[in-house]
Amino acid sequence: MKFFKRLRFVLKYWKSIPFVVEFFLSREVEVSKKVLSVLLILTYVFFPFDLIPDFIYLLGILDDIVITSFIMERMVNWAPEALKNKYHLHEKI
Repeated sequence: MKFFKRLRFVLKYWKSIPFVVEFFLSREVEVSKKVLSVLLILTYVFFPFDLIPDFIYLLGILDDIVITSFIMERMVNWAPEALKNKYHLHEKI
């Protein structure tokens, strides 16, 4: 359930931009986690290795969604509790 909630967050990309900005501006997030996030993003942008070629219509974007979800999930896990609460990224047990 947590994965689908976060995947939905990624797919609503325009709404994830404020989270990403606050993640990088937050003093509560360790600098090493910010640097690692930037490195993950830049690695994906500059070396977009496709497991499934993009010319295969729907399956072609599947690996892009998986990689983007992985990066966003790492950032959400590293985010402070206050930021997770603000964007409703907490799982209710």
